[in-house]
Amino acid sequence: MSDHGKGKAASTNPRGIPYAPFVDRVEDYVSSREEVEPTLKSFQEMISKYQFMEVNTQRRAAGLKDKLPDIQKTLDTVQFLKTRKAGSDPIEATFELNDTLYAKAHVPPTDEVYLWLGANVMLSYPIPEAESLLESKLSSAKQNLSNCEEDLDFLREQITTLEVATARVYNWDVTQKRKERATLAGADADKEKSGS
Repeated sequence: MSDHGKGKAASTNPRGIPYAPFVDRVEDYVSSREEVEPTLKSFQEMISKYQFMEVNTQRRAAGLKDKLPDIQKTLDTVQFLKTRKAGSDPIEATFELNDTLYAKAHVPPTDEVYLWLGANVMLSYPIPEAESLLESKLSSAKQNLSNCEEDLDFLREQITTLEVATARVYNWDVTQKRKERATLAGADADKEKSGS
């Protein structure tokens, strides 16, 4: 577990996710039993926020994992088209229209390609520009996926830190209750001795 906590509450990971407080000494967070319930509630709210971020990050990572093969396949196709020389025979290609529908086409050598940019937008690019764009998109997607995986590890660590903090505060409260009962039992026993 990391030593981030008191005094570093504002510190974050590279993408702005804050560190969870590390409870080394419960007395630094709770000075009386009346503060236990609000502290536990605060920790539970933080755990919920981290879990929410974890689910969103997992979703983003899954989307990136789906996009990476498509970007790579498109880049490979553009690089193949780049190798074709003017005047060579057209190639017969089968391409996907949707998940279950394919079409055949005769593709002559070309110096431009059309790329889907999203939101139903397609643009024509010269092949070198398309290759450069796809390489940067692929690199960016790989970096974003790496960041997502790093954030997921970070979020799991913060959730664990808060779960440990919750257990420590709860156990401290149980210990304080036992001490109070023992003190009350001792005081009752003293009253009975002095009364007899």
